[in-house]
Amino acid sequence: MKIKDVHDPMFSEKAMGDGFGVVPSDSSIVSPVSGKIVLVASTKHAIGIDTDDGLEVLVHMGVDTVEMNGEPFDVFVKEGDTIKAGQQLATMDTSMVKNAGKTTDVIVVITNTAAVLKEINVHVGNVDGGDSAATVSTFAKGEKEIPDTSNKKKVDFDALAKDIVKNVGGPSNVDNVIHCITRVRFYLKDESKANDEIIKNLNGVLDVAKAGGQYQVVIGPAVEDVFDAVVDHLGPGIGTNDNEAKAKKEPAPKGVWPKTKYYFSSLIGVITASMMPIIGLLAAAGILKGLLSLIVSAKWLSDTSSTYMIVNAMGDSVFYFLPILVGFTAAKRLGSNQIIVGVIGGVLAYPTLVQLASKTSSVQMNMNADFFGIPIHVANYTYSIFPMIAAAWLASIVEPWLKKHIPATVRMIVSPLVEVFIVSAVILVIVGPVITLLSSYLAMGIVALLKFSPALSGLIIGAFYQCLVIFGLHWAVIPVVANQIATTGHSALNAIVSATMVAQGAAVMAVFFKTKKNISMKQIAGAATISAFSGITEPAMYGINLKYGRIFWTANIGGAVGGLLTGLLHVDMWGFAGSLIGFASFINPKGIDGSFTGYLIASAAAIVVSFTCTYLFGFKEQDLEENVHEVGKVRLGSREPAVNKG
Repeated sequence: MKIKDVHDPMFSEKAMGDGFGVVPSDSSIVSPVSGKIVLVASTKHAIGIDTDDGLEVLVHMGVDTVEMNGEPFDVFVKEGDTIKAGQQLATMDTSMVKNAGKTTDVIVVITNTAAVLKEINVHVGNVDGGDSAATVSTFAKGEKEIPDTSNKKKVDFDALAKDIVKNVGGPSNVDNVIHCITRVRFYLKDESKANDEIIKNLNGVLDVAKAGGQYQVVIGPAVEDVFDAVVDHLGPGIGTNDNEAKAKKEPAPKGVWPKTKYYFSSLIGVITASMMPIIGLLAAAGILKGLLSLIVSAKWLSDTSSTYMIVNAMGDSVFYFLPILVGFTAAKRLGSNQIIVGVIGGVLAYPTLVQLASKTSSVQMNMNADFFGIPIHVANYTYSIFPMIAAAWLASIVEPWLKKHIPATVRMIVSPLVEVFIVSAVILVIVGPVITLLSSYLAMGIVALLKFSPALSGLIIGAFYQCLVIFGLHWAVIPVVANQIATTGHSALNAIVSATMVAQGAAVMAVFFKTKKNISMKQIAGAATISAFSGITEPAMYGINLKYGRIFWTANIGGAVGGLLTGLLHVDMWGFAGSLIGFASFINPKGIDGSFTGYLIASAAAIVVSFTCTYLFGFKEQDLEENVHEVGKVRLGSREPAVNKG
């Protein structure tokens, strides 16, 4: 069909250039020209080709299919490939596109029409794949006078982005924003606040469209520049799409230490960004659990009552099923199937496996199960984060391989089945046991350190305990604490851990008081402070402290000081709940003694040192502008012993 007949107003009006459209009768998409691949969209729905005779050709598969995140497409070429006319570029599952309520038109556009295209003759009617669909003639060199555009008003992307954001209702009216090949697509809370006429008339905007719950600002070829500027003006946590894809493609620097820093930074970025969507829920749950602990400590409610069990489930479920939530969000970040990775998280949190893991409470790593005859150690993966990050990463590798090798006719059923089996098996047989093995050695080291010197152990554990939490290695501490309480009735180690939780809360409290302009960050910091002092440090650690690296280390300085004083003053805990909300756990059942006063002194020192170091050296509000694309968050502190369940 002629391009004026395609089912997309922006393309049909030739805003991107002249060309033609095709309604495909099967799934195979072949190249309309010979040339070099210069673009493969991260959402797989568009491919750019440069021909030897100067045409810049865009093949756009389907209308609004960018919203399908690549699901209907398999692309067989990559940027830099040389291809021939008629060569297969991709497949498009037309039934999936139609079921999503979208149009299957494949649109072929010559994006540099104004500069090179003299005439195009579209062969309207049925055309077989590989045959000629249109013929074009181009201007000979010097035949067309290229207009002088030097005096035309150039687009200031930063200014344009400001105007667009302002006229869609401001940052507070934007839930999220993505982009495709031509459009910046906003998800607005209230579409009526957008001023269509002003946006349409902005220099650099071609048109405005509304479809699929999106407010679409048509930009054209400069869409990525405008999108990046829009994300900068919207603030932290909003904006995905090609920005993440670009970040993944950045090459690692040369040298062992630079590479180590690069990969570690990338890992932290994935961890924090994966937790972004659930930080508010974690903070709320942490506050609820803290209040419940306080009520129980005051003897207003029994921890064996049904009321306690119900309210505890409300606060605890987000942590218990954290593998499922992290699996879903990490998969989105890493480009794997969110539902499938979420199901893998469900495998790790499955009650039967949790029950199996609970049978092993020793510090030593015991083989408590076998998998097809292979002895394995099944750990308790509830409350865990790192295994699911590994699962999402592995799924992002397995999925393309399965798509390539499993026939499309059975892929919908076979691919998820195989992926769940492979990824779950690798986590249970390899990743989990490796973490457990490392944890067991750490546990032995911690026990030896505690025996050697309470003060030194307080200093070292206080400084580095939260580092263990990031990778789930803190599980080594839980059996040690449980053993101390079971044999002596109290735990000095748990008291040190409590000091680290207080320090994390104090650091994020400093962020709260120092933040003046960024209301969103101030809200996060305020809630995270309350949650950390209630014994749940995930929102503080992963929402702010770990994201902005200096804060994490200034918090650890406070933890080291608090831990040192805890050891020097021989502070013990007679209960599991820590941080400020767990003050009752530091009261000796025989009567208040030096442990309680030591707890007060150590906690106060941790707060003062962590707050001061963070306020003076760890954070400045400009950090928010430099890290505008990802405010990630995760979990640290919590449950059972004051020990963070991570």
